[in-house]
Amino acid sequence: MIRLLLVDDQMIIRQGLKSLLESKPDFVIVGDADNGESAIAQVEVLQPDLVLMDVRMPVMDGVAATEVISRQFPAVKVLVLTTFDDDEYVSQAMQFGARGYLLKDTPLELLANAIRSVYQGYTQLGPGLFEKFLSPLGHSTTPKPLNPPPEFAELTPREREVLRLIAAGASNQEIAESLYIAKRTVKNHVTNILGRLNLRDRTQAAIFAHSFVSLLDTSSSESKKVEF
Repeated sequence: MIRLLLVDDQMIIRQGLKSLLESKPDFVIVGDADNGESAIAQVEVLQPDLVLMDVRMPVMDGVAATEVISRQFPAVKVLVLTTFDDDEYVSQAMQFGARGYLLKDTPLELLANAIRSVYQGYTQLGPGLFEKFLSPLGHSTTPKPLNPPPEFAELTPREREVLRLIAAGASNQEIAESLYIAKRTVKNHVTNILGRLNLRDRTQAAIFAHSFVSLLDTSSSESKKVEF
């Protein structure tokens, strides 16, 4: 069972989410809160697996609450669920530890799958939000040339190909199928990539990859011939 805490300043939203999510046999709603400060207190007492967090709330907003929860209760995952796709909120929430950012009009089945995915350690972003996260201003700009850090050169061609697919949003299973390698091999590559580049998780890896996508595209053809 995945233990969920619902955080939203509107009671009708909390009640609606509770009714919908409890229809899924693997979800249980352990509590709810109407602001970020109350959510932190509830997390400390209830120890949920995952918090569905609204953004704009009185007393303390969801972004600030996400930062505190991620820092003080690292085992508790936060999935932001809001009506706002504001670029600044997307970027801040993810930087402060949110594992996903979805809009409230997300269909139930997609929301349920996103919850399960975040619970398993993956990152989830709704349609169009990944681009906003990568570009805080939300506008297409001509990127400035960047020089990769020295650690980039330590990546093998295969690791660069895996990194490119991570940036494209592929799961370990999808990467394995795309490269015709075992899933456990993909996991090893991901671990090596995070370690070599001193990255915390797949989200940071995707951001890094976006910055040097041209280098990854150049090396992708080589990886098909070199490593398995």
